[in-house]
Amino acid sequence: MKGRTHLTIGIGIGAVCSALYADSLQSAGIYLAVAGFSSLSADLDGTSMLSSKLGKLSRLLRSLFVWGGAGGLAACVALYFGADWSRTPVWIVSGLAFMLGLLTQSGFLRDLLVSLIGAGLVFYGWPSGMTWLIGLGVFIAIAPWLNHRGMTHTVWAAAAWAWIGLEFEGHYHVEHAGLVAVYGYLSHLIADTLTPSGVKWFYPLLNKSLKLRLFK
Repeated sequence: MKGRTHLTIGIGIGAVCSALYADSLQSAGIYLAVAGFSSLSADLDGTSMLSSKLGKLSRLLRSLFVWGGAGGLAACVALYFGADWSRTPVWIVSGLAFMLGLLTQSGFLRDLLVSLIGAGLVFYGWPSGMTWLIGLGVFIAIAPWLNHRGMTHTVWAAAAWAWIGLEFEGHYHVEHAGLVAVYGYLSHLIADTLTPSGVKWFYPLLNKSLKLRLFK
């Protein structure tokens, strides 16, 4: 199911929760944001709305590595024939950049960028003991390297997300925020269950997809 559909469902859940639980515009906004983000988070294990911009950046970086490295090597060759190629680090850096661009796919760089964002969240949250942010950072750092519709599409991931949501609720004293986070995350798994590929809810204990095939 497309990211836009997941987000629409998540925003709808946030709106319903706002009508039921919100006591201010601020809490209503938080519910909408939490539900929307949660509805997309399971797809951090692949190309998704949350990482699409990073996909464009990764393709740009790969091009920069290839052409920047090639340009550096060409400059070194020119300096060599000009009898002035003593800058060995230029050879090394240019060669490594060129090889990195050739050997890495843009998807790898995208996943690396997502993981670095997760690591940054952990680094930021650690000194102040923001456990929800640390948990979120760990989730974001690990998810890109998992198989699509694998561990992030299970009840175990939903439970981990529930813990992150409850920690967020406790830290900012936003009542029901944890519940909204769970609703948003589960909405993604339920929606994907209605597609032909289905979802392995209990993977790896049960390596079988549950599916209803109502949508493509």
